[in-house]
Amino acid sequence: MPPAQPDPFRELPPTAGLPIGWRDLLAGFTASEGGFTRAAARFLGVDQLLLTCSGTAALVVALKTLALRSRRRDVIVPAYTCPLMAIAVAHCGLRLVTCDLAPAGIGMDLDMLRGLIGPQTLAIVPTHLAGRVAPVAPVRQLAAQHGAFVVEDAAQAFGAFQDGQPVGTLGDIGFYSFAVGKGLTLYEGGLIHAGDPALRAELARSAAEILRPAPLMELRRSLELAAYALCYRPRLLPWVYGAPLRRHLRHRDMVAAAGDDFGMDIPLHPVGRWRQGVGESALARLADFLEAGRERGERLRRQLETISGIKVISDAPGARGNWPALMVQLPDRQRRDQALQALWGAGVGVSCLFVHALNDYPYLAPIVPAISHPRARCFAGTSLLIGNSPWMRDQDMERIYTTLAALTALPQQPPERANRQGQG
Repeated sequence: MPPAQPDPFRELPPTAGLPIGWRDLLAGFTASEGGFTRAAARFLGVDQLLLTCSGTAALVVALKTLALRSRRRDVIVPAYTCPLMAIAVAHCGLRLVTCDLAPAGIGMDLDMLRGLIGPQTLAIVPTHLAGRVAPVAPVRQLAAQHGAFVVEDAAQAFGAFQDGQPVGTLGDIGFYSFAVGKGLTLYEGGLIHAGDPALRAELARSAAEILRPAPLMELRRSLELAAYALCYRPRLLPWVYGAPLRRHLRHRDMVAAAGDDFGMDIPLHPVGRWRQGVGESALARLADFLEAGRERGERLRRQLETISGIKVISDAPGARGNWPALMVQLPDRQRRDQALQALWGAGVGVSCLFVHALNDYPYLAPIVPAISHPRARCFAGTSLLIGNSPWMRDQDMERIYTTLAALTALPQQPPERANRQGQG
């Protein structure tokens, strides 16, 4: 299927981010220290939160704090997750252990997890992907049986809930990310939650030691946040997002196109008062923005599910996730790749969440065990992301819908061929 020609003057983002306005930028100059953290705690209905410069930095603070409590060194993570997870574990001098995905959904395979947990397990990291809520309670039950901690990765799910409780508060520690594309953004930022006051105090001490002032990096992030406020609109995104994306796609570099090509250095510094103030001002609009996104996402889900062979990852019973984007699975890798060829780079907000399972990124080979996880690899090879931007028009969704419907109407390829392609 030939790729659709993008509109050179219009581009949709791959996820629904809350726009930053000029009033938010001005509010940053009169912000009080810690105002964003206090506002975020009120938003979630929790006592306290700890601010870091990114979700990755939050994970580093969490793991280093837990490592001070124990001689254990194994950290179990899903085999399909952000590559930064592996980089953070390696940064902390800990050993990464990967667990395949469950037969259905985005949670970890509990049967495999039972076999992986042992006397060296320090922490297990259940991960909520693209605003969908993964099971945490069964993971916590298994962790408690073995004396391990649960660090909940809610980087992509700030404002989601499970049985009325905020996601990110279901484990011993939870963390959030405020990078671009995560709903609310500080351009880069993170928050840590811990319900236990003693653990919270230890996290604060670790953060004070780990996050050292970096004025030049903070200046860079501030300029990037101001540029985001200016450029995050359909008429400017073709230049700042679409052009680099299409260049990577022309070079067949899917990892770079998806933004999965991370360096091994992790910035670790405090967040400046101005960016905190911008975030505090924007946070006042987040609840309405997320609710509108949920309603829009549910409508798009129902529309997509009328296509035979399409699976849209949805919320489990009791969960109320966010909808920054819709995770969609096609019947096989061949048709997923054809869908990406037609739609990724066409300006309609279609992309990949993560290109590979963790074990299949060549640059992560020195820090990720060389273990094949078939369900994680299959999910990586058959899924794509459809952005849930409020700027999506009926004709944008019609292009996506007709492309996917045409592909799923094709005869399914022989199983042998599908299996060979799934190993690529």
